[in-house]
Amino acid sequence: MKYEKSCGAVIFRRDTDGWNVLLIRHARGKHISFPKGHMEPGELESHTAEREVFEETGIRVKVDRRYRAENRYNIRADIQKLVVIFAAVTNQREITPQPEEIAEASWVPVEEALSRLTYERDRKILRAAMAHVEKYYDKKPKA
Repeated sequence: MKYEKSCGAVIFRRDTDGWNVLLIRHARGKHISFPKGHMEPGELESHTAEREVFEETGIRVKVDRRYRAENRYNIRADIQKLVVIFAAVTNQREITPQPEEIAEASWVPVEEALSRLTYERDRKILRAAMAHVEKYYDKKPKA
């Protein structure tokens, strides 16, 4: 059995109408998900996620390592993949998709994103990441 590992992030941006999330449509598989990519030798998971988000979307983030989700699945019968997903929050609006890998990238309200994601496992990750962001980033100032 061969093993592959990728890391990425669910990226949130707060607007006046609420939280939006960055979704990408992959050029090859055409599925809709989050930016992610393969680890390089000696690289930390969080660094892979930050590098891949920037390479695929042009958005610089610092991932929140307090939120970490794992997704395991078989690409083929002889290849198992582990994807590690962090949460990140940004104020950056402009997206610069990497044309070789990304067919489309857009900011989408979280509720709409739940219906657009291709896989149920990504919907589960988005729900948990949103709960994390609401807990740590949606605090109202104390009176």
